[in-house]
Amino acid sequence: MKKTTVAALLSAGLSAFLATASRAQSTPPTPTFTPQVKEFIKVSAPVVALTDAKVIDGTGRPALLHQTVVLRDGRIEQVGPSKKVKVPAGAEVINCAGKTLIPGLVMLHEHLYYTMPAGGLFNIAQMPYSFPRLYLAGGATTIRTAGSIEPQTDLAIQRLIGEGKFIGPDMDVTAPYMEEPGMDIPALNTIKGPADAAASTKFWADKGCTSFKMYMHATRADLAAVVAEAHARHLKVTGHLCAITYREAAETGIDNLEHGFMASSDFAPGHVTDACDYPAARQGLLRQPANSPAVTDLIKFLISKNVALTSTLPVFEPYTGREVVLGGGLGALMPTLQERETKTWQANQGKDSASVALFKKEQGWEKQFYDAGGLLVAGTDPTGAGRTIAGYANRREIELLVEGGFTPIQAIKICTLNGAKYLGRDRDIGTIEPGKQADLVLVTGDPEQDIHQLRQMEIVFKHGIGFDSPKLFESMQGKVGLN
Repeated sequence: MKKTTVAALLSAGLSAFLATASRAQSTPPTPTFTPQVKEFIKVSAPVVALTDAKVIDGTGRPALLHQTVVLRDGRIEQVGPSKKVKVPAGAEVINCAGKTLIPGLVMLHEHLYYTMPAGGLFNIAQMPYSFPRLYLAGGATTIRTAGSIEPQTDLAIQRLIGEGKFIGPDMDVTAPYMEEPGMDIPALNTIKGPADAAASTKFWADKGCTSFKMYMHATRADLAAVVAEAHARHLKVTGHLCAITYREAAETGIDNLEHGFMASSDFAPGHVTDACDYPAARQGLLRQPANSPAVTDLIKFLISKNVALTSTLPVFEPYTGREVVLGGGLGALMPTLQERETKTWQANQGKDSASVALFKKEQGWEKQFYDAGGLLVAGTDPTGAGRTIAGYANRREIELLVEGGFTPIQAIKICTLNGAKYLGRDRDIGTIEPGKQADLVLVTGDPEQDIHQLRQMEIVFKHGIGFDSPKLFESMQGKVGLN
């Protein structure tokens, strides 16, 4: 028998202590949930065994059948074949035969507001109650708000969720839009030059915002000022651009570009430096063929600069032959908005051929970017015409990635692990692996065989607490547009 020395015992004890300390440090304490939150909690046992499930783990590896996943104190403790994993004594056992586990979604272009036309302008209304609930119901356990209208509200919601008083995902809160005057949207924040942009970055970083977003009329000097301030704090900058081309933004040090290539002005005929001409930018994209060498060259350049690209396909989905509200969320809108969106949808049938063509090309360009080695992440952007609703659109994004040529395994990875990588949290979230945070979604059926079965989410686990997805969706019927 091998002799065990005192030093070895001390070393083993120290290792165990450090492992326990590390785990305790990385696992946030379970909040004290209010009765209003508890109503929607389906699973709250400290130890849970999800048995006989199909597991799509988010890494991109092939799915595994007949797996058991053990959750303990908000972390994933074990993942393995059901025949080999011993269910701990006292665990709450959930039989997952015929069901699939995927990681909690990590979605990077989300908002907590809803837009609607008002007197020729856009009215923007904060949805502090409905949208956080719907995001979690739709499987999103972590989101980044890609631009805030009421950042103080977003930061408060982040805190209230953490305290167990609100239902919603973990949030990476983006500061107010960095936008020069140029758009008649009353709620939109504006800056006046790079000095103001730098000061705004400092102010909102000190308030707790962890991301920054450049908008359509921001200039190269504005971007350089924001990048300098944000990067000094190890924070990231993204952009929905127009006046700045993608190539210029990448050269200036931007980390992320929103809307795939749909916001690129690189191909606009007669583009003027630091000037936004949206119709020309759109025309330039329409002129590019699906296999455009110019787009291919831009893809290579963005990848060389380590710029991530955010797919937001739902907000661009054409009207013709599609759902009124993407992902089946028409009933979530208040009745007057249901009527408005239905009329708009009917009026646009067969009249959006240019949008259909550009949408298909965008799906292909995103696939080219991914296949070339680019970091493609995903979000939904619940803005625009009002058809894109939190939660419903998150599942729809995955469906549209598959429609564009990705496998279900790839599409799920884009919406889980890739988002976690961008946020620098891939050691903790984004995949179903031992040691990681217990953020995962139980789906009735098999989305690898039919991606639309993702709409059959049953339980969304966040930090090991299982929320009732159908009940959350039902609670918000007819509410979007009110709060």
